[in-house]
Amino acid sequence: MRFTKDHEWVVLDGDVATIGITAYAAEQLGDVVFVEVPEVGRKLTPGDGLAVVESVKAASDVYSPLAGEVTEANTALTDQPDVVNASPEGEGWFAKLKIADVAAFEALMDRAAYEAYLGTL
Repeated sequence: MRFTKDHEWVVLDGDVATIGITAYAAEQLGDVVFVEVPEVGRKLTPGDGLAVVESVKAASDVYSPLAGEVTEANTALTDQPDVVNASPEGEGWFAKLKIADVAAFEALMDRAAYEAYLGTL
């Protein structure tokens, strides 16, 4: 699992990246009440809006940490947005992307680096 400074996580399986938000991000948001996931087939570049998450506190964009094409979206979150709070780094994933640049994944922070980054906030 790799992480971004925007609190997204990425797990890579071959050339398919699964993306969600970290437990820290879910905790900061509070109770998630709405999730908008991307459409399958959508092409993304790093920094593009991947999903929208609304909580009782605020609405936040989730950004794509990698370039790729959406191959699957977690549409279950539409009916059960609270899964993001219950399992942010598991069942609460937002989308899967087919990526071309595995090196971009390797360039993201590992858990130790991400936890060190959290210590600076």
